[in-house]
Amino acid sequence: MKIGALHLVNPVILAPMAGITDLPYRLIMKRFGASLVFTEMISANGLHYGGAGTDDLLRTVAEERPLGVQLFGDDPLRLAEAARRVEAAADLIDLNCGCPVRKVVGSGAGSALLRDPVKVARIVRAVRQATSRPLTIKIRSGWDAENRNYLEVARLAVAEGVDAVTLHPRTRSQMFGGRADWNDIASLKQSVAVPVIASGDLFTAEDAVTVLEQTGCDAVMVARGGYGNPWLVRQILDRLAGHPAQQPSAGERLTVAREHLDLFLGTYGAARTLAHMRKHLCWYTHGLPNAAIFRQRINRAFSVIEMRDLLTDFEVAA
Repeated sequence: MKIGALHLVNPVILAPMAGITDLPYRLIMKRFGASLVFTEMISANGLHYGGAGTDDLLRTVAEERPLGVQLFGDDPLRLAEAARRVEAAADLIDLNCGCPVRKVVGSGAGSALLRDPVKVARIVRAVRQATSRPLTIKIRSGWDAENRNYLEVARLAVAEGVDAVTLHPRTRSQMFGGRADWNDIASLKQSVAVPVIASGDLFTAEDAVTVLEQTGCDAVMVARGGYGNPWLVRQILDRLAGHPAQQPSAGERLTVAREHLDLFLGTYGAARTLAHMRKHLCWYTHGLPNAAIFRQRINRAFSVIEMRDLLTDFEVAA
């Protein structure tokens, strides 16, 4: 697959997710085969004002390249400035026009932009002029059921120079409820001449194969389906190659959980690891015997050493 000048080795991409796609998580997903990984979404205003932690979101290493950087904001000039500032770290820049979270929408960014397609076009035009990196946009189907304008927004963005469009086929009002309407992805693919990336409700390898076959889209973007489940990437690639999707053993799941814990610790230190790795360890053990007891204990852990001991005890019991 090709997005602008960027060649990807396969059509499986890791979505940008706030609070999730930090450097350790991206490295894990890359090791399981994701062709492109994304930072968490980065505020153009945060970059402009030097917000605490904004630069940390851009921390990268050679192993994870190519790296996509997602920006959000509502001011064309400030987003253009942000694109110039992240260009050195980014192999691709994405514009978030789909985040449904109230805080983001309240600032006029994310899916709030879907209510003003002309403004989206102005943003894309400004950012396109500011960077030579491949440029993409991530959108939803519209603001609500009465305003499903994804085709208009996508066509305007393509006319202003985006190299690909990612669609999460829900409206903002749906948030993450109901089912993603993959028919919207098929309609988008028929309407624009750039690659279309499918997002939303990709929880199994069969989901990914189905959406690729039914819609003709060019790639899939793994998001919530990858929580504690980097094997999903490998399973999708296996199915696309005509092989059965292999399920990980309990031992393999816990080995990768420990690897993730150690990566996080080495990257961010003990205090941040204790605060942020609880959710990941709970996801890795989901569905295993005695996982509920493990979740209770890991959420009460007072140190990373205790976290590691709990993982060891759980592995022995498994």
